[in-house]
Amino acid sequence: MPSLQPPPTSLLDKYRGDAPVALYTARVRVDGGEAGHARASGVVRSDDGALTAQLRLPPELGGPGGGSNPEQLLAAGYAACFHGALALLAQRAGIVLAGLSVQAAVTFARDPVDGLFVLSAQIRVGLPGVERALAAELVRNTERVCPYAKMFRDGIEHAVALE
Repeated sequence: MPSLQPPPTSLLDKYRGDAPVALYTARVRVDGGEAGHARASGVVRSDDGALTAQLRLPPELGGPGGGSNPEQLLAAGYAACFHGALALLAQRAGIVLAGLSVQAAVTFARDPVDGLFVLSAQIRVGLPGVERALAAELVRNTERVCPYAKMFRDGIEHAVALE
């Protein structure tokens, strides 16, 4: 098995075109499980078999816990993407990072606008040993590059269809 390597910094090269060019598409399927409700008892599986997760309502939402939930999965993706983008930017700039950490929090809340639900997100970056002004510049630049940060800031193109 080949050793694990970070992606090339060439991913940061600017693309010039008229339309997005897909580089990768993740596909998952969620079933409702025992309760017939994905949040309460669902199972999520990726089409390549690399991801399988039991979904459970957290105690804060009246469930038993003991499984993951959509907010944790979204937070994991956001933190991993932000970490990777920041590491690539630092590598391209010749900045050696030791101990880079990214924490993401995704909050499921009641929405006072429509009375239903809303998500919010927060990222906290640890850059030990990096001068504060340089660290702040790296984080600002990462916000511009990370597609999850862009999604939370600008929204995302999406479609919902019935099969």
